[in-house]
Amino acid sequence: ESEDGDVIDCVPITNQPAFDHPLLKDHTIQMRPSFNPERDSTYTKKEANAITQVWHKNGECPKNTVPIRRTKKEDLLRPKSIKSFGRKSHQSIPRTTTFDPTLGHQYAVMSVRNGKFYGTEVAINLWKPYVQIPKEFSLAQTWVVSGNGSTLNSIEAGWQVYPELYN
Repeated sequence: ESEDGDVIDCVPITNQPAFDHPLLKDHTIQMRPSFNPERDSTYTKKEANAITQVWHKNGECPKNTVPIRRTKKEDLLRPKSIKSFGRKSHQSIPRTTTFDPTLGHQYAVMSVRNGKFYGTEVAINLWKPYVQIPKEFSLAQTWVVSGNGSTLNSIEAGWQVYPELYN
């Protein structure tokens, strides 16, 4: 258990919940890529910073296991329905063609389309994200998106302060 109350279970990589899906029934886990893309001549290797989380103070998971945060009662009670558990809210933020600070949204976007991508990296700096009212939120994240409409898939990681959603 970490100091923030999370309990982390180290689950064998072959027993992670993703493999409960019928389409992954006989899936073989590929531990190394079958190929490495050629590097751009301008590529320079950077030293990787260790990525740590609060629970790492009490140890890390052994090799060939994955850390899975144990679901708490509050996690199950937070969504408005069982169907919405574990799903992203579909509230939309209106897009504008020009930046207008009077609309209350401030954002920066970088987008790259139509290429072969083998990974991504992001550095997010946060200094006490603050919100004044419950419906307001602060969000810093990176997305990797594929498809559109009903075939849209996204992987998102980041930090969000949103009292109305998480209290």
